[in-house]
Amino acid sequence: MSDTEVIADGADSATEDGENALLVHEGDIAADYLERLLDIVDYDGDIDLDVENDRAIVAIVGTDLQPLIGQRGETLDALQELTRLAVQQKTGARSRLMLDVSGHRQARRAELAALATDTASQVLESGQAARLTPMNPFERKVVHDAIAAIDGVHSESEGEEPTRRVVVLIDN
Repeated sequence: MSDTEVIADGADSATEDGENALLVHEGDIAADYLERLLDIVDYDGDIDLDVENDRAIVAIVGTDLQPLIGQRGETLDALQELTRLAVQQKTGARSRLMLDVSGHRQARRAELAALATDTASQVLESGQAARLTPMNPFERKVVHDAIAAIDGVHSESEGEEPTRRVVVLIDN
């Protein structure tokens, strides 16, 4: 009997389970790192782990955690990078885990999707390209994904970090 099973979409479930197990392991390493960090800074928060879109999702949930988010999510971005480095140090592999604190990224994702929809409507109405304010890579990806779902427009990124921005253009 084989250890693998072919499922309808042609994916290999043993490989899928192995990848999921690696992502769960990344999440566990990240959770341990973040729990130690929360103890050091004396913040109370629960750690939630999930796997979504082939990446580990780690969330710190609690009250009074705004200092972990910072202005425009800058502290959260830095914490995410530190957490990724901690995971990489333990696993030897680059991590793509996503960190959220008190639902900040989820709320920001909704704001950016609405901005993308509004901007696409303006571009379709005026026929003129629209340049958005500079955004971090997470924010740009959310906008690009939202624009990709709208007929008649497309998006591109322009500029260099930290002033890289999304441009929404009419399709030709």
